[in-house]
Amino acid sequence: MRSVFSGSSLAALLLTLGLSGATPRPRPTPAPAPRHTFTLGTNQFLLDGQPLQLISGELHYPRIPREAWRARLKMAKAMGLNTIGTYVFWNVHEPQPGQYDFTGNNDVAAFVKMAQEEGLWVVLRPSPYVCAEWEFGGYPYWLQNVPGLKVRSQEPQYIAAYSRYLQAVGKQLAPLQVNHGGPILLVQVENEYGSYGADKAYLAQNKRLFEQAGFDGLLYTCDPGPDVAKGHLLGLLPAVNGVDKPSQIRQLVNASHDGHGPYYVAEWYPAWFDWWGTQHHTVPAAQYTPGLDSVLRAGMSINMYMFHGGTTRGFMNGANYKGPGTEYEPQISSYDYDAPLDEAGNPTAKFRAFREVIAKYRPAGAPALPPVPAAKPSMALPAVQLTRAVPLLARLPQPVRSPRPLTFENLKQPYGFVLYRTAVVTSHGGEQLLKLRDLRDYAVVLVNGQRVGTLDRRERQDSLLLQLPAGRVQLDILVENLGRINYGAYLLQNTKGITKSVTLGGNELTGWQMYGLPFASAPAVVASAGPAPTATSGPVLRAATFSLAQPQDTYLDMRQWGKGVVWVNGHNLGRYWAIGPQQTLYVPAEWLKPGQNQVTVLELLKPRQATLSGLDHPILSELHPAAAVLNE
Repeated sequence: MRSVFSGSSLAALLLTLGLSGATPRPRPTPAPAPRHTFTLGTNQFLLDGQPLQLISGELHYPRIPREAWRARLKMAKAMGLNTIGTYVFWNVHEPQPGQYDFTGNNDVAAFVKMAQEEGLWVVLRPSPYVCAEWEFGGYPYWLQNVPGLKVRSQEPQYIAAYSRYLQAVGKQLAPLQVNHGGPILLVQVENEYGSYGADKAYLAQNKRLFEQAGFDGLLYTCDPGPDVAKGHLLGLLPAVNGVDKPSQIRQLVNASHDGHGPYYVAEWYPAWFDWWGTQHHTVPAAQYTPGLDSVLRAGMSINMYMFHGGTTRGFMNGANYKGPGTEYEPQISSYDYDAPLDEAGNPTAKFRAFREVIAKYRPAGAPALPPVPAAKPSMALPAVQLTRAVPLLARLPQPVRSPRPLTFENLKQPYGFVLYRTAVVTSHGGEQLLKLRDLRDYAVVLVNGQRVGTLDRRERQDSLLLQLPAGRVQLDILVENLGRINYGAYLLQNTKGITKSVTLGGNELTGWQMYGLPFASAPAVVASAGPAPTATSGPVLRAATFSLAQPQDTYLDMRQWGKGVVWVNGHNLGRYWAIGPQQTLYVPAEWLKPGQNQVTVLELLKPRQATLSGLDHPILSELHPAAAVLNE
């Protein structure tokens, strides 16, 4: 038997105690994740040469609190998914030119790595254009400030900006491709381009940019059935959106892909999104389970859009618009989507129905599906009195002056509100017609600090009859960006604010002061400000502190309010609007804390409303059209 203090043992002990003069050996680094091959077979995807059927669901990291990412991924596993899909959002990651943000809720690499930790593959969709019911389809607002720039084209300024952005994304995500040891199986080039154009040279340029950014695995395109031929680039896999009949899928893919697969439904819609003033969209699971069953039975791969929608918080909702004579349709903040997981991440009847279908097609020998996690507890927040208040007009920053109104883009302001102010002098007073040319998108009009009306682009309103007193009058027009168009031909007609001119009685008004109110962070409402004067009818900021013993999910009940935005503990929860259909704002338990919590409300239309109540469930399906012309 060797001595306990043999030479090697003593050296090791001295090294452990830091008493040896020798240089400590570095700790071994973790073994790299195994690299796999992922290729296209004749009819199926092949992982290391073996068939792999992708059963995927879409969920978007910015729409889910980072603290809840893992819980949502575990739910995906419990429903039977083996893959998740996500877009990458340019305006999130490059909010201003050259300023990149991949931190916090924007840390997409951490999201992808977490998916791998949970045993999920990833389909990545980093096209600069995402649509996604997202502000400007994912494009950063500042692209519109570059004269001559044309998105989704070979225009050199666009390609240069696109390339710089994609290089930044590649640094984050290219190392996470499956052939480098990560979970990313497929990377999408462009996004439903066939519904927009048919420039194959532009698509080829996209492919080159992706390859130059380090995406050296499998690339694919995706388009709705009728547009596959226009949006497909020869040599890439053509995926199909919105189709669940196997014979039709085969026909569409075979026509563009040398007569064979694999066959991938890149967007399969189990429901739809909502916009302000229209009914909440819901579809029973029974209408979708046969299609899901048929695709899986045929051995085809599928990605359901959405598996979990979450919430489009802040000012990041998009809008639809098809041109003159059609309605502008800004989307609501809830992205519940009637998806298998609801807005809070809880399983629905649709979740259980889809899980039953998926379970039928588990590979032989695969372990049983994990049990479905329980729904998160929720609470009804007790009524809170928002006693700290200040009129918005008393909280204005320094103005920018210009003879004519400037757009948000001119002011280098992405989102939020701009207050336009000018002085009007009338000798006798009386009625005069105020007209705003191309208002985008919603305006509260005030005369001498008092609200006299609103204008709503949705209703194609651009004029208001004003009753003016004699003498000098202060005219204020508070304009809200309700969301840039995210789809279609009008992507490049997306400036915000007062985009042309303002006339009063047929005469153009000049000499404007513009106050930027982007609300990039929660506004402070100090206690000393006191309550809003009862005489005001203008917009008001209100705030309060409330206490919680045990945070749980809750829903702010905004049915007694008019229109505005809410922040809780600094987090922008999104917009509310009495017209509906959304009447509540979801507050994740992860953003609440035991003890003191802060809530702030910007209310545009009902400045005397001061009581904020909570519910333990959402209300996403109440319409009140008359609230659009609310006058308190």
